Amino acid sequence: MTAPTSEPAITPKVDWRVRIGVPLGILALQLLGATWRWRVQNEDVVRRSTAGGKGLILGLWHGQLLPLAWYMRGRGIVVLVSSSRDGEVITRVIESVGYRTVRGSSTRGGREALVALLRELRGGSTIAITPDGPRGPVHKYQAGALVAAQRTGVPIVPYALHVDRAWRLKGWDSFTIPKPFARIQLVFGEPKFVQGDSSATAIEQAEEFEQDLDAAVATAERLAAERGEGTRAVPPTAPRA
Repeated sequence: MTAPTSEPAITPKVDWRVRIGVPLGILALQLLGATWRWRVQNEDVVRRSTAGGKGLILGLWHGQLLPLAWYMRGRGIVVLVSSSRDGEVITRVIESVGYRTVRGSSTRGGREALVALLRELRGGSTIAITPDGPRGPVHKYQAGALVAAQRTGVPIVPYALHVDRAWRLKGWDSFTIPKPFARIQLVFGEPKFVQGDSSATAIEQAEEFEQDLDAAVATAERLAAERGEGTRAVPPTAPRA
């Protein structure tokens, strides 16, 4: 989890990376994303969970961030982005496809990040959190999403995918980049509320929520193996929900 801090002046080095990285990142994502073919299960859970202007947390593993971010573009979802130099590029890329951002890092301004996210959730926003990000351990829930859910009373919906062919980077999370024309099976789990009346109690439920997200991954893998039986095909140009 990362959080907003006062923005420092962008250095010439950052300016260079932003000028080059942003247009290249946007172009690459658009070219790749336009070719991906989707099958989606249970997406209506998002509409049901946010009916009446309710807040929602979407939980996803960090390694699946890129394709999931592409699919959910254009919906005004709030995401947490590092306050690092790399984060400046990421922020501008994802804002260009319809996200809103909260800036910061787990080591700088973590309390401010949580306050900003609580404000968004109480105002009815949907936020997306990678509970094992930004640096792991892989597939282990950190405190942020659980505490935010407990304090605001909003549910967490896990979502995950399986890609039939992809590049996977050699980092801690095996970051997934679907190849052109990849077939992607996406699964939304059922909403679950964090129980209890304290942050400590919320954090104790980490393993349960890890299992829910892992179960969504397993379901996506199973459906992909069954060639998407019981799901609906979504072309890249489908209207957004």
